[in-house]
Amino acid sequence: MKNEDLIPADEICVRYKVERQFVSSLYESGIIEMVTIQETEYIHCDHLADFEKMMRLHKELDINLEGLEAINHLLRKINRLQEDNLRLKNRLGLYE
Repeated sequence: MKNEDLIPADEICVRYKVERQFVSSLYESGIIEMVTIQETEYIHCDHLADFEKMMRLHKELDINLEGLEAINHLLRKINRLQEDNLRLKNRLGLYE
């Protein structure tokens, strides 16, 4: 993991106009991942899309943290099922 790919959590709060507690809540619930380097918390740029998605759901649809956790769980499950489906299609293609 490169340090250039890390964005300070405080900077994300300023840019997206969200409270620090919201970012911490997403981290504590496992929706986003953060790393701590020298007492500063960072979010990897790969997780920024997940953060933005959850932030929009929270702000625009007024979904609480528990709802965001459920949505995140279902989205991950859908993603895994799509990957499994693609893998099985590829295996099936070998036998046709």
